[in-house]
Amino acid sequence: MSDPMVAASVWDTSCPDWEQRLLLGKALVPELPLFQMEAERALRIFNRLRLPDVIGTPTMAEGAGDWFRRIVETLFGSYDTTTNRRMIQEVFLLVPKKNGKSSYAAALMVVALIVNRRPNAEFLLIAPTKKIADIAFKQAAGIIDADEELKKIFHPQEHLRKITHRNSKATLEIKAADTDTITGSKSTGILVDETHVFAKKPKAADIFVEIRGALAARPDGFMIQISTQSKEPPVGVFKSELATARDVRDGKLKLPLLPVIYELPDRLMGEDGNGWKQSEYWPLVNPNMGRSVRLDFLVNELVKAEREGPAQLALLASQHFNVEVGLRLRTNRWVGADHWELAGDPSLTKDEILRRSDVVVAGIDGGGLDDLLALALLGRDRLTREWLLWVHAWAHKSVLELRKAEASTLMDMVKTGDLTLVDSLPDDVEQLVSILEEVDDAGLLAQVGLDPAGVGAIVDAAADKGIGGEQDSTGKNRVVGVSQGYTLNGAIKTAERKLVDLTLVHCDQPIMAWAVGNAKSEQRGNAVMITKQASGAGKIDPLMATFDAVTLMSRNPQPPEHCRLSPYETQDLIFAG
Repeated sequence: MSDPMVAASVWDTSCPDWEQRLLLGKALVPELPLFQMEAERALRIFNRLRLPDVIGTPTMAEGAGDWFRRIVETLFGSYDTTTNRRMIQEVFLLVPKKNGKSSYAAALMVVALIVNRRPNAEFLLIAPTKKIADIAFKQAAGIIDADEELKKIFHPQEHLRKITHRNSKATLEIKAADTDTITGSKSTGILVDETHVFAKKPKAADIFVEIRGALAARPDGFMIQISTQSKEPPVGVFKSELATARDVRDGKLKLPLLPVIYELPDRLMGEDGNGWKQSEYWPLVNPNMGRSVRLDFLVNELVKAEREGPAQLALLASQHFNVEVGLRLRTNRWVGADHWELAGDPSLTKDEILRRSDVVVAGIDGGGLDDLLALALLGRDRLTREWLLWVHAWAHKSVLELRKAEASTLMDMVKTGDLTLVDSLPDDVEQLVSILEEVDDAGLLAQVGLDPAGVGAIVDAAADKGIGGEQDSTGKNRVVGVSQGYTLNGAIKTAERKLVDLTLVHCDQPIMAWAVGNAKSEQRGNAVMITKQASGAGKIDPLMATFDAVTLMSRNPQPPEHCRLSPYETQDLIFAG
């Protein structure tokens, strides 16, 4: 096993039977060819450490769960002393709150300091905030203070949040992502606490690149991520790290990464997404149940959350049961969000819509330095009469600085091809109008609808292409204003009904799922309103553009002569043999 290439070929960290393991209460760590002396040494040290904030300061052997011990022995038991190479360089642990995460993380890093063989090695624990960093240091320092032998070995410095091994000079620093500089890492071991929070920090993706770059020069190094689910739909680096870990777990990807993900299988969540409320499932995703997690606490929290409403339910589900927040868990959501996912067709594209449609209308919304400019194309299938939706959006590059909180999300949309970043605002209008021209050249464009406020540049650019204005190729003005506010109630209701009966089908684009999830509805009299003011900072421009297009399609626009069906193409024609 000393040959690293041979060793790597047999270290398969996938866990394809994770659902069965979860249901049986087994650890989610697969059987691996561990280096037993290293695994046993690390486990002996871990078991001896004490929980500093528990009555009686019990040892980890008494107070910690076997599920975490498996992670400890696997991480440190993957180290080959003959080659100074670690076969598992990363661990991704997703576990709900109150499962001993802070105590276990601190203890694991103390173990790393003790078993480390590299002189002057640097270890780093990154917490999302200064407050959590202080707690993490207090845990690590408390573990040392609870053992007379460890007090002889280590020198904690509270003002620096730093612990130094007196013999090897190895150090453990606890840093806060919101206040400390985390760049140029040369650490041998790094633990990232609450990746979902860290992922929202500016340049989080760049920092992860630096961390992995450091590991490339340290084959004995490791990175651990310990996180709960995000309180909002996963974005940025957390979204990509979680997806990678799931793929490794499911055997779709092979990496030196150990994925340990405590989440309910989809089949237990049910069609309404409320399966997590069944208390018999709670121990499955809370491995520390009966230790740091109490059943009566969770029961009481669910009672309070159901009384307080959707916002608190979503928070409880994500933080205590690792439920990934999606459209159905959003607060004050638009009713159509409950049916959005089922109406998606990933195989549907803009080109396919143009091929299948007898007529297409367009909706436009937004624009500005800190805003998105969104275009929605809504086609009508010439045979089935289904409405087919595709959207795209543009943003000036400065939006990444103006809206730093959403920068990671916006970059995700760029990667999926749903969002284009431009250097100057005329570029977005030019690209949008070129798509309108493409639809018009296909003889399908009936009308373009948009918010009458602040649309001069778009109207002029479209007119230059023969769409609208005096030179319109059809001899009539096809660019029309669509009144906003309560007058969109008809479009909102129409979209809801057509999503329910699946006669509105969309391209399953992430940018629309994001916009639909951001939409907040409010009742005013008999009208349901979805406005940017009600939705706050969340961007809904693609959805508003869609409502503009729905308004136009509801008027039953007639296709150009050459796109109309012949009698022989209708489905109700019967041939007599």
